[in-house]
Amino acid sequence: MEDTNNAIEVRDVKKKFKIFIDKGSELKERILFKERKQYEEREVLKGISFDVKKGEAIGLIGHNGCGKSTTLKLLTRIYYPDEGTVEMAGRVSSLIELGAGFHPDMSGRENIYTNASIFGLSKKEIDDRLEDIIDFSELEDFIDNPVRTYSSGMYMRLAFSVAINVDADILLIDEILAVGDANFQRKCFDRLREIKRKGTTIVIVSHSLGQIEQICDTTYWIEDGVIKESGVPRFVHERYMYEMERKRILQVEKEQLKKQQRRKEEYLKEMEEEAKQEAKRKKKEKEQKEEAERKAEEDRKAGIVDNFKKKLPYFCEPDAVRTGTGEAEFVDIKLTDKDGNEKYIFDTEEKIYVRIKYKAYKDDLKAVLGYGVFRQDGLHCYGTNTAIESNQPITLQREGEAVIVIENNLLPAYYYIDNALHGTDGVKYDDIVRTKTFMTASYKHDIGISRIKSTFTVDGKTYLMGEKKDGEQ
Repeated sequence: MEDTNNAIEVRDVKKKFKIFIDKGSELKERILFKERKQYEEREVLKGISFDVKKGEAIGLIGHNGCGKSTTLKLLTRIYYPDEGTVEMAGRVSSLIELGAGFHPDMSGRENIYTNASIFGLSKKEIDDRLEDIIDFSELEDFIDNPVRTYSSGMYMRLAFSVAINVDADILLIDEILAVGDANFQRKCFDRLREIKRKGTTIVIVSHSLGQIEQICDTTYWIEDGVIKESGVPRFVHERYMYEMERKRILQVEKEQLKKQQRRKEEYLKEMEEEAKQEAKRKKKEKEQKEEAERKAEEDRKAGIVDNFKKKLPYFCEPDAVRTGTGEAEFVDIKLTDKDGNEKYIFDTEEKIYVRIKYKAYKDDLKAVLGYGVFRQDGLHCYGTNTAIESNQPITLQREGEAVIVIENNLLPAYYYIDNALHGTDGVKYDDIVRTKTFMTASYKHDIGISRIKSTFTVDGKTYLMGEKKDGEQ
């Protein structure tokens, strides 16, 4: 050990595994297809280093597959590093997997002797601790039954009771406390605090950040095989949860945009099929073509558009409702950021750009363009139009574009937006209810419907809403 005050020293440890793609699982397959050994190497740990002082408790956190359980198995010598070193000082006790080291056909009492001997205790030492182990596990009535008859909670009780009664210098725990009733979990935490006070070094891997904060002095956040951050558990956990929430939101947005893209592709495919069917129909009715074209042109001039009367276009939500005369119509509507990237989730105070393409079927058609925003429960959050904002109508081109920039102060919730093109006399040209749905997200903790800018002045010092705290990025 480089430092005699350390119980654990991990230096630049790397670990990778072979993931076989088509390796046979049965003996027959392995004999007949012995050349079938394709695999890929997956590097789980990419060079991690840390020290744990004697008597210190640390927590390892990170998303599934980041390398935290692999790190713990390196400490227990289940795995060995490909590169780097792992040094431990003292007797090690571990709770890595539920029931590890237990024989299902042996009784609980027999398994205590077997399991404790694995941790290095002699028979006399186990005899001296046997009653304490049984009492702590609260399994007196079942201790002579085969452990295969135990529930997962009973397994955990017995395993934990053995592990904390072997006078280990280092205790390693991997998610084991996720099993069991609340009273026994509380009892376990009390015992962990007790053995920590006596100088036992503890390493815990857990997704329960609250458990780590109750026991640990330091948290190590492992991300993609490296230590991304370490420090006081509460502060590291705040940044970890922020990052996990950010990734979740990005994933939700990615999935939503994929759904919209699939809906667009399905719509275009249906329209293409309809176009093919229409072509066949026209071929059979060639003698009526001129009459049909003349009638379609007359209808168009009269403000009646065949396509408008059909199904909802792809850019609308499936449950949208569309009404109007069709003298003008929306042909595309997107919600984007300022750079034109289509989005589903917007941060509170991030501007929402409603990008619209339209067609008009009359020259110099006067119109009013408007929108409304509603919360998912139907609450009308806001609505306005060009007549309200400028007190004058707009003149539509035959084909044109419009952009509505919404100063978004809505707090996190699901919302939908309506869009409308009306005549100056109130006649609906194209009116779509639930054109688009979207979400708002925020990492602040204000409450209500929308964010209202506020300034607090206390004892002469001014605190601005949204002001970053010292040390925040």
